Amino acid sequence: MKYLLPRSLASFLVIGLTSAVPAQNATSKLTYPETETVDITDTYHGISVADPYRWLEGTESDATRAWIDAQNEVTQNYLQSLPGRDEMRQRLEKLWNYERYGIPRRRGDRYFYSHNDGLQNQSVFYTAESLDAPRKVLIDPNTLSEDGTVALASTAVTKDGTLVAYGLADGGSDWRTWKVRDVASGEDLEDVVRWVKFSGVAWLPDNSGFFYSRYDAPEEGAELTGTNENQKMYFHRLGTTQDNDPLILARPDNPKWGFSPSVTDDGRFLVIHNWKGSEPKSQIFIKRLDQESAEVKELIIGFDAEYELVGSVGDRLYFLTDHEAPRRRLISVDVNKSGRDHWVEVVAESDDVIESASLFGEVFYVTALRDARSRVTRHAIDGKLIDEFELPGLGSVGGFGGYQDAAETFFSFTNYVTPGAIYRVDLDDPSPEKGTAELWRQSELEINLDHFVTEQVFCTSKDGTKIPIIITRHQDTKLDGSNQTLLYAYGGFNISLTPSFSPGNAAWVDAGGIYAVANLRGGGEYGRQWHEAGMRLGKQNVFDDFIAAAEYLIDSGYTSSKRLGIRGGSNGGLLVGAVMTQRPDLFGACLPAVGVMDMLRFQKFTIGWAWVGEYGSSDEEDQIKNLLSYSPLHNLKDGTCYPATLVTTADRDDRVVPGHSFKFAAALQEAQQCDNPTLIRIETRAGHGAGTPVSKRIEEYTDLWTFLKANLQ
Repeated sequence: MKYLLPRSLASFLVIGLTSAVPAQNATSKLTYPETETVDITDTYHGISVADPYRWLEGTESDATRAWIDAQNEVTQNYLQSLPGRDEMRQRLEKLWNYERYGIPRRRGDRYFYSHNDGLQNQSVFYTAESLDAPRKVLIDPNTLSEDGTVALASTAVTKDGTLVAYGLADGGSDWRTWKVRDVASGEDLEDVVRWVKFSGVAWLPDNSGFFYSRYDAPEEGAELTGTNENQKMYFHRLGTTQDNDPLILARPDNPKWGFSPSVTDDGRFLVIHNWKGSEPKSQIFIKRLDQESAEVKELIIGFDAEYELVGSVGDRLYFLTDHEAPRRRLISVDVNKSGRDHWVEVVAESDDVIESASLFGEVFYVTALRDARSRVTRHAIDGKLIDEFELPGLGSVGGFGGYQDAAETFFSFTNYVTPGAIYRVDLDDPSPEKGTAELWRQSELEINLDHFVTEQVFCTSKDGTKIPIIITRHQDTKLDGSNQTLLYAYGGFNISLTPSFSPGNAAWVDAGGIYAVANLRGGGEYGRQWHEAGMRLGKQNVFDDFIAAAEYLIDSGYTSSKRLGIRGGSNGGLLVGAVMTQRPDLFGACLPAVGVMDMLRFQKFTIGWAWVGEYGSSDEEDQIKNLLSYSPLHNLKDGTCYPATLVTTADRDDRVVPGHSFKFAAALQEAQQCDNPTLIRIETRAGHGAGTPVSKRIEEYTDLWTFLKANLQ
């Protein structure tokens, strides 16, 4: 559905700011831009709801641009005056200035991996003849824009390593433009594929072309706000123009369906993962590629569970699924007998939550979570357990990718005190301990991480549910309630928060802070039931879990209310906005980032409709009261003393459009009763977060940490 402005553009241009804003001192009472209001009221199933800042949804209007400039001026005047800001930036630059490698992939006779020398805005994509040979620059996105805001979002290398398709993201947008580069010459072919979003590409084994999914080109001016519906899958044959790409699959009868392509390693099948919105439920379609004129056929239908392709052997496809297994299991499906009574269970559900699986030869590598920490097991082709793969420690692993006939694979290991370790696994090792991990690269920082300690504790939520919290601090920190502490969480969309290293968070701990991450319901840490307990009518459970984690940190002596800050982004931004309106007394400072703040209108922009399965919608009568009960924008109350708050968003965010944060910040400034600052920081030429240049990340963390340190007193 195309979003329509509530009033004409001409009238919008006169809505804006009525006064200039003088420079502010951090210790004085702030004067905010006076934001105009409009008389707009909507009725939802008999409930009238005013929307006085609706005009701020017009993010490209002159009036909104003027508002952005005025708000940024107030915010930057405040932030620039904070003590210790220069020292914090210098520390962040020093911590960020370390080598970072991506996980290598072998294709043909070459390796491909990314590398950042430390302060490069974007990582560079390299190729090399061996792991230790001199590398050659293949794609350097730092040369594509002066400000580093064009990012290399995705790559897909052909199996023989002669071609690479690569997707570029401009200024943080989710839109991708795909090009093809010849590896030997380093030159681009003439092929260009545009308006791709939420899709990778899948090459045919003969390099003749690739499958991809795209949306129709948006109307001019609606590129960052228009609704994304009716995704279609195409095949692009090299040497042709995109307008000649044959359509593979479209379902105009189901405009909210999306399609992700995969091609089996033997090249026999196109496997299409069919999704609808953010619901962790899918369907599977297949197309025979070894038969001319083969049609797309249904393989698994019904949207009853999630199905993720792992590999294939002949006519048998292997899927990771939560069908009849909330913590997931591995099954095989014969394409000739795909009825559910013919499915074969390969790896059964256990107490751990399976995150991913890979097939190499006749061995499955299965990565699972136990209390939000990774473990890896190996299984024979029939599912029999071979052994548990030894990991370097307690933390998170990623990788184990590659073709089924690969002789090696790689994985990354990280936790809150281990940055960027990458290991190689020899899959041809004939020993009983086949596949021993060998360190390939280990990032080194100018900081002694041995002085940091990480511990996992559990708190009890309002209804008795145990909630894990992982806490990182300096080993000499005294638990006397005086520590500046930052609590982070997400709690939604079946996403698991597992231990990972961040130079920004390391700077916070290095400066004497405590960093805590809570694994709330709504996430995927304990499987489908854990996720569903934090969805729709159960969303309040997520906020209760977060509040319980905050109270635990206070009661256990880590911190106090006035020294406790909270942070979250996207769905986590909604989390911060909800709990600060429900318990403004509990926190000293709040950092909601790119948050979903208007729970009544989120479905009207870009991909927002896809979140209805997670949140419910104001279009549903049985959901409206629940949404209103926690929607951050609608629960701000005049005359309340809210914690010091720094809202952050970006002007090109086309995932959670910035109008959410604009409206929330304006309403918060109007409602604030005390002198605690309520500011909004609006990044330019940036989006929802992915692809943000290193320089902008350092500036943002400088602002966040100095804001926290100044207000957690």
